[in-house]
Amino acid sequence: MFLFVLKKNQLMKKLVLLLLTFITLFQIKVKADEGMWLPLFIERLNHVDMQNCGLQLTAEEIYSVNNSSLKDAVVALGGGFCTGEMISNQGLMLTNHHCGYGVIQEKSSTEHDYLTDGFWAMTKEQELPAGFSVWFLDRMDDVTAIILKDVTDEMDETERSKTISAAIKALIDKESEGKDKETYKVQVKSFYHGNEYYMFKYNIFNDVRLVGAPPSSIGKFDGNSDNWMWPRHTGDFTLFRVYANENNEPAAYAEANKPYQPKHHLPVSLEGIKDGDYAMVMGYPGSTDRYLTSFGVEEAVKVEQPERVKIRRAKLDIMEEGMSKDQKVRIQYASKFASTSNYWKYFQGQSTQLVKNKVKQKKEALEANYIAWANENAERKAKYGNALELVKNAYDQGAKYTLPKVYFQEAVFQGPDIFGYMMSNFAFRSNMQAAVLANSSEKIEEAKKQILEDLEGDFKNYNAEIDQKLLAKMLTMFYNNVDKEFHPETLTEIAKKYKNDFNKFAADYFKKSPFTSEQKVKNYLAKFNAKKLQKDPIHKLVNEFVNIYIQQISGGQNQLAQEEAKGMRLFVDGVRQMNKDKKYAPDANSTMRVTYGNVLSYEPSDAVTYHFSTTLEGVMQKEVITDNKNHEFYVPEKLKELYNKKDYGQYANENGELPVGFLSNNDITGGNSGSPVINGKGHLIGTAFDGNWEAMSGDIYFEPNIQRTISVDIRYTLFIIDKYAGAKHLIDEMTLIK
Repeated sequence: MFLFVLKKNQLMKKLVLLLLTFITLFQIKVKADEGMWLPLFIERLNHVDMQNCGLQLTAEEIYSVNNSSLKDAVVALGGGFCTGEMISNQGLMLTNHHCGYGVIQEKSSTEHDYLTDGFWAMTKEQELPAGFSVWFLDRMDDVTAIILKDVTDEMDETERSKTISAAIKALIDKESEGKDKETYKVQVKSFYHGNEYYMFKYNIFNDVRLVGAPPSSIGKFDGNSDNWMWPRHTGDFTLFRVYANENNEPAAYAEANKPYQPKHHLPVSLEGIKDGDYAMVMGYPGSTDRYLTSFGVEEAVKVEQPERVKIRRAKLDIMEEGMSKDQKVRIQYASKFASTSNYWKYFQGQSTQLVKNKVKQKKEALEANYIAWANENAERKAKYGNALELVKNAYDQGAKYTLPKVYFQEAVFQGPDIFGYMMSNFAFRSNMQAAVLANSSEKIEEAKKQILEDLEGDFKNYNAEIDQKLLAKMLTMFYNNVDKEFHPETLTEIAKKYKNDFNKFAADYFKKSPFTSEQKVKNYLAKFNAKKLQKDPIHKLVNEFVNIYIQQISGGQNQLAQEEAKGMRLFVDGVRQMNKDKKYAPDANSTMRVTYGNVLSYEPSDAVTYHFSTTLEGVMQKEVITDNKNHEFYVPEKLKELYNKKDYGQYANENGELPVGFLSNNDITGGNSGSPVINGKGHLIGTAFDGNWEAMSGDIYFEPNIQRTISVDIRYTLFIIDKYAGAKHLIDEMTLIK
């Protein structure tokens, strides 16, 4: 990837020639650009390339510390699980439906099923507290010199890590002094595998309220079936509002709070888009691994990802069976199912495309060039010569931990709810566990009080029948597929007692357990017995699982991880030194990034071309294709009526069609969900929500000819708000560009 030279394919060249006949102000160069770039360096690294793609803004208009800029309109939800954008001067925020899905689910009930029916606040008084915060970036700074000031080449990795951690803590303490920790956050993060460090300062707004969400038949239309696929017809958006105190400052939720007036909000474009138009995404991409070696690719394809797919599929089957039987259960498990399903398909797609796109071979070619470069002289060889050897050794020696680690993560820590509930409230490092070990009756009473306060919320999205089946299945898979070296003693005892029938164990446990319903927990706490708790098989199992993970797996990998960290730091530094004329973007790490390119069709395979946009016509076609038998392709009657009347208002394109989704060649990943897609003038044209199947290896190796971002066309979003929901008052808040 690091030596990859980006070239236009024939389709791109034809598009450029066509566009030149229409563009008179500047020349547009349609180009797939790898890189999630720090906005701090746009002027120095990217601005000319961005202008060649069609940007009409200055670098200062995108990122500025002293003046209002685009960065002031882009927020991280909850610190980075998704991205949102401000679209009015009254704090109105747009993001994806799947980013707001947990909130919509949490607010839903059998009486008010907002997942099915949608939710629209027709007044600000009707808006619902969302329960998460939004983070506005104040500024970012390069602090590499400060953090590495006392680091020397003679240090081993342990000493180096301690020195860096101490420097980071000292800097954060200094920059946070006198600040409210609830509303101001300072972070220092590593880039390029520890070669550079940057500081980020955020203002945190904790009063966010749900304003509007389409029904899932629109917001999740063609959901799991077409997830990561094109063409898409999903109205994947949700509206929230950010509130502030009377001084327009961050504040905790209070009825007296006022809608926040942001430094900048994005004007919303009704001008439409065409193939080749400039497209820029700003947001908070979560994680990429573009510098992963061929050793890591091999492990991912052969071991890690197939097992994750297998475990998640088992969980999905159990949840789906329970959800299909009961509306209440469907609502309870909607968010859990969606989250599990999304990355089940992600891992499935990534491992497939890593092989299909020959990523291991591409990595090996880079590594061969690197080794040749490192061996060109004695000085380089001394510094960089053994970097890949260190990395390879870490993988070779750590192979025994890969499968157990996957099972601990997927089957235990993200397994049945009973594990999580026990871990949080009664086992491991919970307050109750500490109180019992301290033999303190006072602390036990405090822990009981906290458990009772959280009880309703803990069991709101819980179904004992589903969880019993999940417990049985996850224990069965763990026992059969993980080496016995990593088996808890209690797991071995259960297997022996029940003759490897974990279904029978789970049935017996759920029949007797005091931890499987609100009332049972209340009864248990009223007659709390510490000795009985210590004998509980799930309590014992959870503690043993955690201890094995910490001591055997994490402990066993610690020295290997240090070797790998050193090897990767040297390798990445060497690659950048080897190609000094090439600009390398750092891996994503939930910090603000800018990616730029163009609206663009693509050719996924021989004789197949995908158009850059979809329309409402495709929604109707998908329903016909499935003959109404697949709930993912259900179309609401009101949407059909609007379609039949072609009542699209000002949101139709020049052909009288209603746009739904579009493609661009922007470089995004998880965390970018909800990110604004912005045109060359700084106007909002859509909301990013997905990548494409053919390039699902893109988090590890960027594929310039086929990598695409899938976005909701803003005109479809506005149409649903206005024509479908009748919430024109929200449209009236926005700054529309016609």
